Amino acid sequence: MSIRFYDTKQAQVREFVPLVPGQVGLYYCGATVQGMPHVGHIRSAIAFDILVRWLEHRGHKVTVVRNVTDIDDKILEKSAASFAEDFEEDEAYRPEEPWFALAYRFEQEFRKAYETLGVRLPTYEPRATGHIPEMHQLIAELIDRGHAYPATDGSGDVYFDVRSFPGYGSLTRQKVDDMQAAPDADPRGKRDPRDFALWKGHKDTDPQSASWPSPWGRGRPGWHLECSAMCTKYLGESFDIHGGGLDLRFPHHENELAQSAAAGHGFANFWMHNGMVTYAGEKMSKSVGNTVSPQQMLELAAPRVVRYFLGQAHYRSQLDYRPTSLEEAGAALERIDSFIERALERLHGIGAGGDFDLDLHHFEVTDEFAAAMDDDLNVPQALAALHETVRRGNTALDAGDRETADRALQQVMAMTYTLGLDDAAGQDAGGSSAEHHALDTLVRAQLEERSAARAARDWARADSIRDLLAAAGIVVEDSADGARWSLK
Repeated sequence: MSIRFYDTKQAQVREFVPLVPGQVGLYYCGATVQGMPHVGHIRSAIAFDILVRWLEHRGHKVTVVRNVTDIDDKILEKSAASFAEDFEEDEAYRPEEPWFALAYRFEQEFRKAYETLGVRLPTYEPRATGHIPEMHQLIAELIDRGHAYPATDGSGDVYFDVRSFPGYGSLTRQKVDDMQAAPDADPRGKRDPRDFALWKGHKDTDPQSASWPSPWGRGRPGWHLECSAMCTKYLGESFDIHGGGLDLRFPHHENELAQSAAAGHGFANFWMHNGMVTYAGEKMSKSVGNTVSPQQMLELAAPRVVRYFLGQAHYRSQLDYRPTSLEEAGAALERIDSFIERALERLHGIGAGGDFDLDLHHFEVTDEFAAAMDDDLNVPQALAALHETVRRGNTALDAGDRETADRALQQVMAMTYTLGLDDAAGQDAGGSSAEHHALDTLVRAQLEERSAARAARDWARADSIRDLLAAAGIVVEDSADGARWSLK
């Protein structure tokens, strides 16, 4: 079966065929490192991490580029605030912190969050500040082709002329006259208010270190230019997939596409965008107070649970966080882990936390899982197939059907591996989180006491222990091999 993805530019699901057979070039927008990661950043990274894992499962070699925007208006504003007399220090910002130190510190926070939640490192992770020569070259090409111009007011700004490029607006299907003015540079030097900055001339209010010499005067790159230059540097003038959050479609991705296409580049063959994260159906907003950060989620649940939650929705859909979301994700993951642990013990003699040398690379996912993932990366249906396999495996274990149970075990482990659940922090060789082991230790102690009560024919005590566990949401299953437990 062929792989199909929704292409935002063409507004349809279409067959994915790599430009080079067996190889995929993917660029997705990383963070502007002005502050701590928010949940939208991490949801996007997990969505594209799952995409990469599936493409690799289908036999493709994937080159992944995720940029770091380490020079930006907001970074300079946050750094300037750290030098102001009215600056109030908190855990996120440090007084008198240079812009480059602030950017690097938050870059490390992003890397830590990605690693904790099992997002693998990209092939390349270029910083904008390391690619100024490539940006100068792209600007010069656009000027030579008549699609860009230096400002006439002496500011040192260089703008992209949106009306010079007939395809401007094609990604978001907008007409130029219906667009708002670009707010990214002083409008006095623009031919049209919608023209956006490719290069920003140095201002006296900005630190000298935040500027570079150029043919148009000292300055720094515009945000949109950075990504186009880095895409071309690492993936060539044409590549397979460009991704990012839905909020980046306009103006960022629209402007990337315009300046790259105007320079004669084929650029991205597919555009893929992940949906936003909401809180109880409402847009998250600090002013409203309905935000939740990845750090807060990780205080409430294990990394694998957080990853399961952030990756469980279809990547294009809205993901809604509610106070019970992590609890529900934890229960779903616990059902998977309980089956894996039970099957490993029954079929391979491996107890909780034991080591095993089963080669996941040789395991196969179910046909239903594969069909769902091939169909525009439909993770909800893939998870449904995963949980159905868990149910089938448990039924086979109960019936003593070792062959069917072992087949289900291999498939479940292949599916969790493909979804990246095995790489989130807290994962051990047995497939269970540290929290699960702690709970397992406590429940097993209760089950041993219950077993002793049953042996002594103290039925009241045995029933009381079972009722206590049931009240905590724990189901006890008696079998010839002894009592087992699972979450409801």
